[in-house]
Amino acid sequence: MSVEAARGLPEGIDPLWTPGRQRITEANLTRFGQWLAEERGLRFDGYEELWHWSVTDLEAFWGALWDYFDVRSVTPYSAVLGSREMPGARWFPGARLNYAEHVLRHERAGADALLFCSESTAPAGMAWEEFAGQVRVLATRLRALGVRPGDRVCGYLPNVPQAAVAMLATTAIGAVWASASPDFGSRGVIDRFGQLGPKVLFCVDGYRYGGRYFDRREESRCIAEALPGLEHVVRLPTEGEARPAVDGGLLWEDVLDRPPVPAEDFAYEHVPFDHPLWVLFSSGTTGLPKAIVHGHGGILLEQLKLQTFHMDLRGGDRPLFFTTTGWMMWNFLISSLLVGACPVLYDGNPAHPEPDVLWRIAQDTRATFFGASPAYVDLMAKAGIVPGERYDLSALRAVMPAGSPVSPQCTAWFYGNVKADLWVATGSGGTDCCTGFVGGVPTLPVYAGEMQARSLGVAAYAYDENGRRVVDEVGELVITEPLPSMPVTFWGPAGDERYRRTYFEDFPGVWRHGDFFKVNARGGCFVLGRSDATLNRQGVRIGTAEIYRVVEALDQVAGALVVSLDLPDGNFFMPLFVALAEGVTLDAGLERTIRDRLRQEYSPRHVPDRIIQVPAVPTTLTGKKLEVPARRILLGTPVEQAADRSTVADPRALDALARYARTQRDYPLATTAV
Repeated sequence: MSVEAARGLPEGIDPLWTPGRQRITEANLTRFGQWLAEERGLRFDGYEELWHWSVTDLEAFWGALWDYFDVRSVTPYSAVLGSREMPGARWFPGARLNYAEHVLRHERAGADALLFCSESTAPAGMAWEEFAGQVRVLATRLRALGVRPGDRVCGYLPNVPQAAVAMLATTAIGAVWASASPDFGSRGVIDRFGQLGPKVLFCVDGYRYGGRYFDRREESRCIAEALPGLEHVVRLPTEGEARPAVDGGLLWEDVLDRPPVPAEDFAYEHVPFDHPLWVLFSSGTTGLPKAIVHGHGGILLEQLKLQTFHMDLRGGDRPLFFTTTGWMMWNFLISSLLVGACPVLYDGNPAHPEPDVLWRIAQDTRATFFGASPAYVDLMAKAGIVPGERYDLSALRAVMPAGSPVSPQCTAWFYGNVKADLWVATGSGGTDCCTGFVGGVPTLPVYAGEMQARSLGVAAYAYDENGRRVVDEVGELVITEPLPSMPVTFWGPAGDERYRRTYFEDFPGVWRHGDFFKVNARGGCFVLGRSDATLNRQGVRIGTAEIYRVVEALDQVAGALVVSLDLPDGNFFMPLFVALAEGVTLDAGLERTIRDRLRQEYSPRHVPDRIIQVPAVPTTLTGKKLEVPARRILLGTPVEQAADRSTVADPRALDALARYARTQRDYPLATTAV
């Protein structure tokens, strides 16, 4: 498959956007290059040379970042990289620091730390004095409640300022944070928090979504009762709701009702570089979710690098992402405080009361950076919404499509419907390292459907099945050199071994991420779906994203999922499951349209063996398609073993697949509706 086929465009296509001279001059990346020349005597001819240096001279690169960002440690480190082996690389041994301290060093009078709005409240700022003051008071109270370094503190909270305060207070004293959104059922939360044995639980009484109120008092009670070793529950009543809190526990306002703690009187817990900072969870699609442990220093350095150079954020910027506390993008968004940005938090439905509510928020908050999923862009396109005509987006400099593969049409949509002078910084990475492996570069052109480059310090390559690097060919996304933000371990017994099996079993000493990946000759990148859900057609591997681009562009289709099943005779069967728009039924005409489009826009190999209508496509609560669990169900695995229902947006989707699997002895004889 050619590069052009991967991005769906003809050869010789021009860039959609090229940065002007002023933007290049003012970019943080340009300033870093100047600093390297002045302070290190290093000069690079373009981004590709800079990237190559960053992945071949790790000690020089990451040591330069330490100095450039003025990372503060109470003790000196003995080496940048004490051990290079993966897994188990040791970064900055001897250093002792604190992530939260680097956030709160941006405290300044008269400025907002963050902005917040919800379905029922207009955007409002939370001043640094109040925000930092609450962090110090809550951290002091947690210490008084017996929380010590290494103890776990969990939050069952929406995307509200109190969640950010609780996370920073926890990490300021060396305790370990983990969070889940209240749209998770109690089973999903217990599966996560139960692995950690938290000492303190923050929970909300309820939340609003789509104009409705959801009471979470019973769920909170069940979670608290199921957590071994839990000593304290701090409850956050829902603002504006008359419902009383569940009996027992402490109330947020009572815990915070203490005299202020001056900054000079507060003592941060300075911990080793790899001391656990927070635990992020995998989607939990098979068995218990993986409890991925990240360290203070690794996240600190990686987020400073990513948000400064690949998002081009600086003090006073206002990034807006739709996220919940159960997704790594929430940690990512709060980490923008490290560079002095003012994150915009939104709690609610991104399509209520209108489908373009996020663009209204971007206007009202003067957002400078906007994060959006391709699914959200598709919703805008199908609804015919043109944000650039409806709203004043003059402050907006950049957008980041992320969360699933980005089509050429998605990239182009921003330029035709938002604004012409816009940096589309498409990114891809993951919860595993809480960062982007590939993403935006503000000094490079933007091509449709293409991620601009590999991120600094990330030695990402495409490997063929023999473990050889390939260019202009689809392969496995691997990382051949260690990153500071790679997990410290997985929490729990045998965590190190589970970590090793997850990423290093296929290519010893090399991180296999599990994505289908391609790099072209100029360094542009394409992530084409999960490699462990890769389609096999007559020996040719196809990324699922290519099929979704075509099928989900049809107005009649609300969602799609495709898998490849290994048959006993050595052949493959590729069914396509489609959830259709209201009132639409799969008929011969629509089937023909889907097949013709796939054949015309890609190849005959992209045409499914059978198309089946389902009530819903299985996705996680954050919209990630459950391709691997779907394949397991279709091959006979019981639903309960293949996926955790509480983490699935619509469990009916799993039941439909199970019915299909039970009724088909021979997949090629499939019916067309379940």
